[in-house]
Amino acid sequence: MTPGASSRPVCSRSRLWAAALLGSGFMAAQPLSRMLRWLLRSSARSCSSGAPVTQPRPGESARAASEELSRRRQFLREHAAPFSAFLTDSFGRQHSYLRISLTEKCNLRCQYCMPEEGVPLTPKANLLTTEEILTLARLFVKEGIDKIRLTGGEPLIRPDVVDIVAQLQRLEGLRTIGVTTNGINLARLLPQLRKAGLSAINISLDTLVPAKFEFIVRRKGFHKVMEGIHKAIELGYNPVKVNCVVMRGLNEDELLDFAALTEGLPLDVRFIEYMPFDGNKWNFKKMVSYKEMLDTIRQQWPELEKLPEEESSTAKAFKIPGFQGQISFITSMSEHFCGTCNRLRITADGNLKVCLFGNSEVSLRDHLRAGASEQELLRIIGAAVGRKKRQHAELFLMFHDSPPANPSIASWDPLHVQDLRPRMSFSSQMVTLWKGCRVPQALLLAQQWLGSGCFQRHYTSRADSDANSKCLSPGSWAPAAPSGPQLTSEQLTHVDSEGRAAMVDVGRKPDTERVAVASAVVCLGPVAFKLVQQNQLKKGDALVVAQLAGIQAAKVTSQLIPLCHHVALSHVQVQLELDSTRHAVRIQASCRARGPTGVEMEALTSAAVAALTLYDMCKAVSRDIVLEEIKLISKTGGQRGDFHRA
Repeated sequence: MTPGASSRPVCSRSRLWAAALLGSGFMAAQPLSRMLRWLLRSSARSCSSGAPVTQPRPGESARAASEELSRRRQFLREHAAPFSAFLTDSFGRQHSYLRISLTEKCNLRCQYCMPEEGVPLTPKANLLTTEEILTLARLFVKEGIDKIRLTGGEPLIRPDVVDIVAQLQRLEGLRTIGVTTNGINLARLLPQLRKAGLSAINISLDTLVPAKFEFIVRRKGFHKVMEGIHKAIELGYNPVKVNCVVMRGLNEDELLDFAALTEGLPLDVRFIEYMPFDGNKWNFKKMVSYKEMLDTIRQQWPELEKLPEEESSTAKAFKIPGFQGQISFITSMSEHFCGTCNRLRITADGNLKVCLFGNSEVSLRDHLRAGASEQELLRIIGAAVGRKKRQHAELFLMFHDSPPANPSIASWDPLHVQDLRPRMSFSSQMVTLWKGCRVPQALLLAQQWLGSGCFQRHYTSRADSDANSKCLSPGSWAPAAPSGPQLTSEQLTHVDSEGRAAMVDVGRKPDTERVAVASAVVCLGPVAFKLVQQNQLKKGDALVVAQLAGIQAAKVTSQLIPLCHHVALSHVQVQLELDSTRHAVRIQASCRARGPTGVEMEALTSAAVAALTLYDMCKAVSRDIVLEEIKLISKTGGQRGDFHRA
């Protein structure tokens, strides 16, 4: 190979072949157009790190080499035949990207994706075989598809996924083979997949809190996902794309934590607007819009820069100067990208979907098994693509006719569920995890951004509580004496002069620091109490789930209580303590905010919902569970003075 030439000889050879073909007068239109398209793609191929393959010759400047390459590409474009009519719709959109589902099965049960009981599975005989997948892929690539992404379900649970990637890699003209995975099996399979030809990875991860991960996906596996991300970085994938579905009241408080990961890691963290699917109980209030997310991140990093994007890109990309990676936003709901959509989908049972949100499908499997010829299949594909709508209109009518979602609220402190013996904090767990994965300086920044949580379960050994710890001691439940002026009103403030319900106008009230603490007690009975104490409930860790539910409830109180104002909370903490003398769980919720109105409703809602969640977690064991003593313990700040329950 000539020194300084491309590291992949096919790129330099392709230019010679193009010149020879054009100079020889070989003008067979269809074969030539396909050859030119393939040559054009070959000249632009990249390695897995994203670096251009073509390098300047010795003594040639990078700019001159780039100009020469641009001239050659332009020449090929001008002499290539039009894009395949079969893959061009009635609005002129050319479809060069194919997503193939390898399986309907998944080893997780993400709350926004699938109901807890799973979904009915198609009989195996009705699913595409490996040979059928490759036959269809070969046909689409011949017509101009240059990128294939393998999806699911979870594609990496298919036993022959490595072989499928290896077979796809042999298709002339296919530039990119990607996979979207939940990451559970990634670390184990990635070395084989990379060797087979996998060139792009998207990993789904919606939280950096292990307990919340288990709550969202209804399964364990946080550390396996992290190991998979590390393995991808180790093997040279750049960027490693991390997909995060942002849901109000669940993980919108982690936007800054995710963005901070890009400082020392070659990640593209992609924030995805929450979208409707069958079974995920979607509603517009759960959606956090792209602009809202962007505003939150810009408050922390005002220097955030917009990056250029390809015409058919689904992501709006940004970079924080000095950071190694970048962040992106998938704006499927608030700013759709239907006008430049270049994607087609084949489901695991062989149906062609021209739009993710469309109900129209055509079975390529049935025609394939009936012996349809290549031309017959192309006519069927072309007809389906031709019927593709301009945009998924019904979905956007539903979204844009709905009232806007509430603004994002501030983040909450890490977990403070109490334990008999303290465990490692979340931030320490993250640092240890990434140190163990040998990622240089990887998530040492987690200590800075993710705080120092306290994963603890406190049983009945109250005497072990340290005076400086945040564990609930007996003293913390003792009645407190009243303090400060006890100003009350003899009139209901949420009723107008005519007796109708009305929201109080707080626009003229001064902003002050507001803190409120509320409590609740859940009497479980001896059987349920023992299972909670030993963490043996089939549904999972009741204390962790209740703690998370309490935090979420505090953040959405204004959506639950009609006349409550929305409050931007700066801190929410939910603490739980097991009381063996009563076979009960004591709950204390505290909320803090700076604003014109108090946060006692947030604290009360938090304690009440945490108590209800404990009931839900334990009801299969016993229905003789009593919720009691839901009450306000204290509140400070505001015109009516402080309150401390006596």
